[in-house]
Amino acid sequence: MTWLLDLVALLSAGLFAGAALYVSLVEHPARIACGPTLALAEFRPSYRRGAVMQASLAAVGSLAGVAAWARGDGAVMLVAGLLLAAVIAFTLIVILPTNKRLLDPALDSRSPEALMLLARWARLHAVRTGAGTLALLLVGLHLALAR
Repeated sequence: MTWLLDLVALLSAGLFAGAALYVSLVEHPARIACGPTLALAEFRPSYRRGAVMQASLAAVGSLAGVAAWARGDGAVMLVAGLLLAAVIAFTLIVILPTNKRLLDPALDSRSPEALMLLARWARLHAVRTGAGTLALLLVGLHLALAR
């Protein structure tokens, strides 16, 4: 059973980290390059779809990591699971106000505020990307050393 939890944690963390890296390195820079009006127009539907996927992956990975630890895996799995849980908390506590403002239809896409919010979102999302990538590396390290 623990191997299944390890696999779920690895898959969830890998998909989360991969999606987050893609958004940080490809999607968001491309949307910014199109200018703030198009960036906001693309951000809004993209965010809504991505939020569901990434929140689900972080939650499943977190639960699998903590459950694997509870079934006898090392503390590395606990740390990985808690990192993925921290991503959810960080999103809800730190990033959510920026998300809400970017999703607000009253936000003028030509305003300096729009550019500032898009830049802030990129920095905050980079934190999520780093935490997810670290969780993936920890799970991978655990599995490599356990075998």
